[in-house]
Amino acid sequence: MKLQDELPMDHRLASVYRVGAGLCGVFLLVFGILGVLDHPGFLSTHGQSIAGMSTNGALSWLSVVMGVVLIVGAVIGGNVASNLNMIVGVLFVLSGFAGLTLLGRGSANILNFRMSNVLFSFIFGFVVLTFGMYGRVSSHLPHDNPYWQKRHAQREQLPSGPPAMVKIFKPGPSHPIGH
Repeated sequence: MKLQDELPMDHRLASVYRVGAGLCGVFLLVFGILGVLDHPGFLSTHGQSIAGMSTNGALSWLSVVMGVVLIVGAVIGGNVASNLNMIVGVLFVLSGFAGLTLLGRGSANILNFRMSNVLFSFIFGFVVLTFGMYGRVSSHLPHDNPYWQKRHAQREQLPSGPPAMVKIFKPGPSHPIGH
């Protein structure tokens, strides 16, 4: 199954992808705008905290861009929002690892990450990733779910008659093992 497979336009999962992408995008947009309004240096490694996280100009503008991307995904909806959520979620988790390696490295920490930023990146990444995977990845998908139907399409094509008889090997006088 490919992730590009289309959901029906009126499927209830589309609203989960849209709402998740929209809420997460709005949060990033607000965080980024507040950071830009604070006038930090673009690659400054010192600065103010916003919502308990450190920021600089680069991180603020990156947050604005990612927020807009998530909001655009929410407006488009459907699989676009779902795929975008999964991609952005993975990027945030990876940025958490990158930020973790740069903690305490002075000028190499160009996004001014602190431990609160790292934790936020991990948590936010997994939340956005969960919104993107909602309804796609589970062992208990409902049977009207298009992803369940796609995965089980082969079962519906099998003949519905009794199972074929299986020949069981029994050693006997005609087999060399039976001697």
